[in-house]
Amino acid sequence: MCMQTKHLHQKRQGKTTKRYVFFINAAYCYSIYRPLQEKIIQQGHKAAWFFAKGTPVALLPNETLLANEQEVKEFAPDVMFGAADWVPYYLPGLKVMLFHGLSINKRGSKNNAHFNVRGWYDLYCTHADHDTHTFKQLADKHKNFYVRKTGWPKLDLLFQSQKKHEKKAAANVKTLFFASTFSPSITAAPAVADELKRISNLSDWKVLATLHPLMAPDVMEKYVSMQDENFIFLPPDADLYEAMAQADVMLCDTSSIMYEFMFLNKPVVTLNTKNPGPFLTDVHSASEVFAAIEHVTDDATTQLSAAQAVCKELHSYSDGESSLRVLAAVDEVLSEGLTKLKKKPFNLVRKLKLRKRLGYWKI
Repeated sequence: MCMQTKHLHQKRQGKTTKRYVFFINAAYCYSIYRPLQEKIIQQGHKAAWFFAKGTPVALLPNETLLANEQEVKEFAPDVMFGAADWVPYYLPGLKVMLFHGLSINKRGSKNNAHFNVRGWYDLYCTHADHDTHTFKQLADKHKNFYVRKTGWPKLDLLFQSQKKHEKKAAANVKTLFFASTFSPSITAAPAVADELKRISNLSDWKVLATLHPLMAPDVMEKYVSMQDENFIFLPPDADLYEAMAQADVMLCDTSSIMYEFMFLNKPVVTLNTKNPGPFLTDVHSASEVFAAIEHVTDDATTQLSAAQAVCKELHSYSDGESSLRVLAAVDEVLSEGLTKLKKKPFNLVRKLKLRKRLGYWKI
């Protein structure tokens, strides 16, 4: 924590109102932060949003925008939440990592990027026992951040939506939800585009599709151009949980959103996933996709049982109250302070690269 932040905490000592800033560098951050924002406001605190340079702003009318670093400093946050691998270290506030996804090794490598520690954050809010254990080992090694198991705020909305969307009666038209990551080595979006359009043209199917905000522009344009009444394209900042609640089955690649879909106890089909297992049905060509979808919508009992076991491993809570646990963890760390922690590494080159990315050079 910078000296300015320490001064602000001393200045506010004894006051109950806190100020929180959400740092956003991609559209996927909205759905992570908004459940948390709701609880912050309910508790009588203040929240505002600060965007990385070049990130499109899509705030709601009741949400507060901080347009630049000076406005962030004037807002004087006690806490800055991040979901990316990086956060503006030079701005005030306890830096809290919420993560942009569950702890899935999407590329099947030995080193899971989810556990990379780059020296930006003061508190890591973990999701389950296994990631908490790993981060606590890293905390013991580096001794410059705290770890608290809180659950993931984004899933609060999903668990709450389960009560609103009880198992629907069988419909004449089934709904397929498609989501894809952007990495060229693992994305299925280009390969399945034509097949998704063909499925949407069938009389008994509808397709809801979304793509990662960093997807290649030509692929994004193709999906947008395929829209009609039976092929709905959802922009990255759309309410994907509402679409997931409507769907009967999901098609994916290796995007971690497929694990979020599994929490709804619905089947997942993948194309050449890097994370195969009994909790999904993987196929190896677009021509195999529809047969697999029809199969799992008829009977996925074994697959769903395995998927529920995975869900319990990835996220310890199903009560929809992770946002409250995050705020409690933040309060605990703010009260305890950071004096027990070692200083973070200087990381001059990394800091210069971050400042260049944000276009900010003031001290």
